[in-house]
Amino acid sequence: MRKLCFLPSISRLFSEYNPANKPILLLSMVHLFTTSSSSAGEFLSHLLKNKNGYGMEKTLNAVRATLDARCVNEVLEKCAVNDPQMSLRFFIWAGINPSYRHSSYMYGRAYKLLEVDRKPQIIRDVLEAYRLQNYVPNAKMFKVILNLCREGKDANLGLWVLRKMRECNCHPDTTVYNVVIRLLCEKGDVDEAMGLMREMELIDLHPDMITYVVIIKGLSEVGRLEEACGLTKAMRGHGCVPNTVTYSALLDGICRVGNLERALELLSEMEKDGGQCKPNVVTYTTVVQNFVEKCQSVEALSILEQMRDFGCKPNRVLICTLIHGLCKDGHVEEAHKVINRVAENGIPLDSCYSFLVLSLFRIGKLKEAEMCFRRILTGGLKPDGLASSTIIRWLCQQSRILDGYHLIDAIEQSGSVSSIDSDIYSILMAGLCEENHLVEAAKLACLMVGKGIQLKGPYVMNVMECLRHCGKEDLASNIGNIKS
Repeated sequence: MRKLCFLPSISRLFSEYNPANKPILLLSMVHLFTTSSSSAGEFLSHLLKNKNGYGMEKTLNAVRATLDARCVNEVLEKCAVNDPQMSLRFFIWAGINPSYRHSSYMYGRAYKLLEVDRKPQIIRDVLEAYRLQNYVPNAKMFKVILNLCREGKDANLGLWVLRKMRECNCHPDTTVYNVVIRLLCEKGDVDEAMGLMREMELIDLHPDMITYVVIIKGLSEVGRLEEACGLTKAMRGHGCVPNTVTYSALLDGICRVGNLERALELLSEMEKDGGQCKPNVVTYTTVVQNFVEKCQSVEALSILEQMRDFGCKPNRVLICTLIHGLCKDGHVEEAHKVINRVAENGIPLDSCYSFLVLSLFRIGKLKEAEMCFRRILTGGLKPDGLASSTIIRWLCQQSRILDGYHLIDAIEQSGSVSSIDSDIYSILMAGLCEENHLVEAAKLACLMVGKGIQLKGPYVMNVMECLRHCGKEDLASNIGNIKS
């Protein structure tokens, strides 16, 4: 009986919320209370009672339900479409709640559900609603709104929100300015960003390391390198000592415009300064990548020497980038020399040679890739799964089924634990049966059963029939029973 008594009051509430009394909207509002979270249900109930907005935040403060990401997400999902303004006000309120903070994921989720990209006016509408109701938003609330702007990379809206803060007598701090400055730099509007940095100084705010790095990166990306270099020097006078991140942003911009000689000079400057400015393996890798992109992989070899002299060891990413660049530029012998030099740096030769095989394959040197792969095996090294799968698949495409089988056998004999794509085993099995290599087919079938590799594709019946034909009834049954 309690449920029957409750329904009329809920119906009246829905009628008030929907003056048009449309059945479809009524059903969507009923859906609001079909929640998997009791907390979400309580918040939704309070929101609907205060749908006009007056006293909404005060009412929400009185709710004793647990506020977490699941609850916030559920509330947004239920009412973002029917009342986006109410949803945004709830999201802003939740973002400043002392027991909860929005994650980056939740900002993205809210941005999507509220469709801020298509309806940026919703933020203006909410701030206008605050004004009409004499509700003064505080700085923390503005930060939540700005984080939504950052999620959508909306520089114009972010700048508008910053100006609105000043109108509401909220004093933006360095963090707030940094959000807007970053948005402007990402948009390419570096002059406006630098104007905001000067504005900070006028209101007794001091740009921090983030401010400088963002603007230096912005200047570098639009090719204004002299200004970026000048700002790097000027920041010292404001108590911000350039670090590796600062120089890396500048270095990336220098490489972007193709001034690789200047990049090498800056690397040397960083090495000389040392301390917080000394380059790391990521810094060197950035320069190598840019040399490779400009088809100057041979010139990038000098960076390996520079790293060694500075005492910085290359990592796998740097070496693979260099190997691919050398192969692409036709310097395969140099790629071999690079691999022979990396053993002293603790990078596995197996990985380097496997990547060399892939690089040769990708540039169309298929025979060379196969020969290199075979040398890996005869040299006692263990190729990785991707290189093994690539070569064997190519042999199958060339109808060299028996060669493919012998390579798999050699890989097994080497003790390599690399995983070859399971479909390759099926293709090989089918090819061996079709070409009447029954001894090899039986051995491969035993290997597949032992590893639990399922026979795939349209080959199952033919392979099982072939195995039965050569007297391997049990093997045929076992391989047919393997499930993925």
